[in-house]
Amino acid sequence: MRVSDSAEPRPVDGATFARLMAPFEPFETCPELGVAVSGGRDSLSLALLAHEWASARGGRILALIVDHGLRPEAAGEALGAARLLEGLGIESLIRRWTGAKPSGGLQQAARAARYRLLREACRERGILHLLVAHHADDQAETIAMRTARASGPDGLAGMAAVVEWPEVRLLRPLLRMPRARLSATLLSRGVPWIDDPSNSDPRFERARLRRDGTPAARLSGADGVRAGRELQTAGAGVALLEARDDGGVAIDRVLLGCLPVDLRRRLASRVVQALGGGDHPPRRERLERALVRLCAAAADRGRSGRGQDFTLSGCQFSLRQSAGSRELEWIVRPENGRKGRQPLIPAAFFACYPAAATHLDRSPT
Repeated sequence: MRVSDSAEPRPVDGATFARLMAPFEPFETCPELGVAVSGGRDSLSLALLAHEWASARGGRILALIVDHGLRPEAAGEALGAARLLEGLGIESLIRRWTGAKPSGGLQQAARAARYRLLREACRERGILHLLVAHHADDQAETIAMRTARASGPDGLAGMAAVVEWPEVRLLRPLLRMPRARLSATLLSRGVPWIDDPSNSDPRFERARLRRDGTPAARLSGADGVRAGRELQTAGAGVALLEARDDGGVAIDRVLLGCLPVDLRRRLASRVVQALGGGDHPPRRERLERALVRLCAAAADRGRSGRGQDFTLSGCQFSLRQSAGSRELEWIVRPENGRKGRQPLIPAAFFACYPAAATHLDRSPT
């Protein structure tokens, strides 16, 4: 472990971290957060800051440590990170990647396994928000690698600050924070960290970038724009969506039609992907046709609107009269016969109404 570093910038304090978390609101009244922790400086800094942030709001965090089992020392390092966190008053959980490892594409497979284990842990614990410690240096490296591959505009915007998964909401609050300030945060508190040797292994592209120097990333502000859009979409979800006891969601048809076209499209896409359980949003042309139907006035097929029901990307849309009102609303459910886990619709919505979260595993333990 190391307790020194050549950088001497300002540590990240609680007020700064609160500003970094503000764009991801709303959260629960007493927020519970999962934080991916490797034992390195970045994730340890994030765990400390998130722990203080959640505690000040009556909540808590769970540090999630993944042991990939790729090096003999990995298990001991995971236990060491757990003990360090325990000494800081932070609960932790270790998950191990078991089974045969691929001979090719090892880094990609390890990343996929890590996120799968993190998502499963959050689901089991009923955690709605998973924080990861990608920071400004990581973002610059990502953009440099995607530039080398001639990625399109979305790829060159870098990593998204918010990613909505069926189980959990992935948050990257440190994307605009330089790594040196995270080092300073640990140094100011006397907290040691572990440097993962894979970070300097020249077999990996990111490690070679760090060795040779990352080209200055020309950030156009697209990542900030995208984060703002995510916040706007979450707010629209809170205003327009209503959870149902059958695991579906009711959408206020009138309010949906009043939204700006782009926001309406993003919200509908988010609901469909979450309820349908797909890895990708619905196709643009199919979504556009669905939006025309969602926002159109009820046809003369009776007040129930049953003749206007349709399906899209694993979801069933039904136009029904809302309870206690003569107004019509759209009910969205997973298609009949569709198997799989109950989805999250979306995490920001259930942050305000956690009792209604359909993704929680309520089976006896």
